[in-house]
Amino acid sequence: MRAYLSILAMLVCAGLFAQTNISGKVVDGSNMPIPGVNIVVEGSATGTSTDFDGKFKLSVNQQPPFKITASSIGFESATVEITKNNEDVTIVLKEGTELDEIVLSASRTPERIRESPVTVERLDARAIKNASAPSYYDALENLKGVDINTNSLTFKSVNTRGFATFANTRFMQLVDGMDNSSPALNFALGNLLGMSELDVATVELLPGASSALYGANAFNGIMFMRSKDPYQHQGISAYAKTGMTSSSNAGDNIFVDFGFRAAHAFSDKLAVKASFSFLNGTEWFATDYTNYNAATGDAIAGDRTSDPNYNGLNIYGDEVSTTLNFDALSGAPAGTFGSAAISRTGYEERDLMDYDAQSVKADLAMHYKPFADDFTIIWNSKIGRGNTIYQGANRYSIKNFFMQQHKLEIRNNNFFIRGYVTAEKAGDSYDTRFTAININRRWKSDQQWFTEYATGYLGAITGAIPGVAPGNPAVAHAFARGLADTGRFEPGSPQFRSALNSVTADGDLLTGSKFIDNTKLYHADVNYNFSHLIDVADIQIGGSFREYVLDSQGTIFTDVDGPIRYDEYGVYMQVQKKFMEDKMKFTGSIRYDKAQNFDGNFSPRVSLVYSPDEAKKHNFRASFQTGFRNPTTQDQYIGLDVGNAILVGSAPDNLDRYTTRPITNNFPAGLEAFGLDRTVTLSGNDAYNNSFTLASFQAFGASAAAGAPNPALLQRANVEFVKPEQVAAFEVGYRGIMFDDISVDVSAYYNSYKDFIANRTVIVPNYGNVDLSDITDLTPVGGAPTPNALIAAANGDFTPFQLYSNSNADINSYGAAIEVGTKVFGDFDFSINYTYAKLDFDRASDPDFETNFNTPEHKVKASFGKTDLFDNFGFNVNWRWNDAFLWESTFADGMVTARSLFDVQVNYRHGKSTFKLGAANVLGHEYLSAPGVGTIGAQYFVSWVIN
Repeated sequence: MRAYLSILAMLVCAGLFAQTNISGKVVDGSNMPIPGVNIVVEGSATGTSTDFDGKFKLSVNQQPPFKITASSIGFESATVEITKNNEDVTIVLKEGTELDEIVLSASRTPERIRESPVTVERLDARAIKNASAPSYYDALENLKGVDINTNSLTFKSVNTRGFATFANTRFMQLVDGMDNSSPALNFALGNLLGMSELDVATVELLPGASSALYGANAFNGIMFMRSKDPYQHQGISAYAKTGMTSSSNAGDNIFVDFGFRAAHAFSDKLAVKASFSFLNGTEWFATDYTNYNAATGDAIAGDRTSDPNYNGLNIYGDEVSTTLNFDALSGAPAGTFGSAAISRTGYEERDLMDYDAQSVKADLAMHYKPFADDFTIIWNSKIGRGNTIYQGANRYSIKNFFMQQHKLEIRNNNFFIRGYVTAEKAGDSYDTRFTAININRRWKSDQQWFTEYATGYLGAITGAIPGVAPGNPAVAHAFARGLADTGRFEPGSPQFRSALNSVTADGDLLTGSKFIDNTKLYHADVNYNFSHLIDVADIQIGGSFREYVLDSQGTIFTDVDGPIRYDEYGVYMQVQKKFMEDKMKFTGSIRYDKAQNFDGNFSPRVSLVYSPDEAKKHNFRASFQTGFRNPTTQDQYIGLDVGNAILVGSAPDNLDRYTTRPITNNFPAGLEAFGLDRTVTLSGNDAYNNSFTLASFQAFGASAAAGAPNPALLQRANVEFVKPEQVAAFEVGYRGIMFDDISVDVSAYYNSYKDFIANRTVIVPNYGNVDLSDITDLTPVGGAPTPNALIAAANGDFTPFQLYSNSNADINSYGAAIEVGTKVFGDFDFSINYTYAKLDFDRASDPDFETNFNTPEHKVKASFGKTDLFDNFGFNVNWRWNDAFLWESTFADGMVTARSLFDVQVNYRHGKSTFKLGAANVLGHEYLSAPGVGTIGAQYFVSWVIN
């Protein structure tokens, strides 16, 4: 026992003897403290970070001498030698430029941004602190070439270089290596379920194609959001933010936003962290009541008073429409009363949603280093729940949406193996269009409503209604609508609220509007860097595997009989080599991807970076790469009636999986005797194999309206199954420092697309062949031998389908961007950038196809500010301008007006606290991101951050 105690005492003494305590502070060139600086012992994983006053303390189980390195975003790293125990050091960091900052995303390896082979945009903790936007995610809009499409207060979609709606399936968003996209929707819901602002270390964004390293969805851009390391960023931090959103249609509404982060390293081997954030506010109100053609999505003349077939953009339920032939209904000779297209009276969106915006996010991570070196095992769980609005083919109230991600990762400096699962639940989400349609049907069936309308119109136009002047169609239509609307549930009434709750809880779109989604994805990644083993070049290899499990119980996908599973995988290799005394860097990579329903694709990339001077102040780059995009889960397996069209995916096994609800045809009574069915069902096969092109059907309709119907105008659609989309991308650029204090970043690109994935609207006759081969002789009823498909067209017996295919048109895009940053008026930060983006598409070559380019041709952004205007006080102003542009989507097409916006903030630092007062769109210039979304006004905020 005595020997044991002696040995234990010796070990304790040895441990105490080996322990070295270090303290100090880190300052800039003006002797101002720098908070959040990473302090690391060279050759180990031991480290800490400076507090708000730039001070740090560190205990090391190592005897001097050894070295510690201090690094911080925006500064050049510095290394000092520790020669004794209890040494107190002062480390001075020299301020660097943005081009000195380290990025990981472009080549999957650390490199200075100036030496990156492709364009990289970056946001770091310092930029977030000085941002004039309400959140770091909003601040992304100030980056060069980046568009933020505001779908709602809590859902903002990032877009680069065009080709995106709010469902940006061409852009990938990774959070700590995990794809943050919804497995069913195939795109990220902004930061609704993302990362807490306190835990953000860096955000890196690659605007172009990145498929060679990151696979199919990194087609038109990819964003990497990395959280803070619990070893390097320890302690407790918290923030509280509140303010007001203000717009003319929604008024002034308070929002609150708060969160905390806690991290602690228990030893060199174990560190944990947790973060939480909560936001609650009121959505921007969507009140665009422009009359839209339900079939084409184009704005047309008229309102509810002048157009009995009115279809208001943010009014739902009025998509239910039919043509009433008043002559046939009354038995009068043709031409007596005529006919008219009539729509039901709808409900405004603000009556169908509570506009409660909410986001709740929690994150827990454990980092374990069994050997106290760079070998790390990480378990990470992210959980989020929120309310938002999504605009796709319809407007959806995303309510109590829940998503969780769980990751296990093993890594060191040379490799990583990562596996994670993403699971989501749609919660109480619902489709507002079907909500209105089925609320209407709760108080009166469509058949009864249109019957009463016809009766009222004929009574009023003929003078049979006392007190109604006969012979006036406008008066007759108004009377008929009032009669048919008798018994209507008024918004806000108990009957309306009861119907709303009942409909939104019902997943059958024939009677309800709720959509069910329990979709999951399983993903695995692996990467190994051989640079420590091979001197000739830096070589990396890697791969990934993903499996989708689609589970919507038939409310989104054709999975009514059980979940649909499909998978995809990819492998890649990259070689990087420097030549000419490290002045020339070559990067070459190639990737092969294979999805279950498609042929495999190769994606090569080659790039050169040339830095002619020793200091690498001037860096020229050129790259060529190809990218591809697999059709999404919805492109392949959707089966959804959205009211104005039926969406059907084109996976070969999906066509027979989808059949419509029973459709009641409108042909005159008596034609059943000629073999026409009053009730029919259509399938996905009908849509792909027996349909007219939309353009030809519209041309035929115009000829019929002119009194000379021309069947020769009709063209068969012949829609092919969807296949992967491809792009060849060329880019050149320059990054450098001019005149010692002016940073310049300029780039130009050209993209050429092949097999561009396209949504095609086709018209399926409810009966009859589109080759007009089956003919019915209508001579006994005063007609003539007529193809059945033409009978269907004449009686409105046709159904629009939206299919997923590829365009044969030549589609190209090109653009350029330049950013200049410098110090002005002594020590004020100033930067300005300009972005040009242009679509090259001959619409005549494919008139039914919409590219959804959806980006301004010209954008200008500028920033002006100073972090230390005087002691502990700073400010920043951001300005953005873009010109008008055409927005195309399945919901609506229309012009988005030009806008000029200012964001401002002032901040004050006291002790460990930072107070910020700011405003986004401070001048209150209201605008729309797209037709049909909420009107965006000003957002004022005040925040308090404690570190």
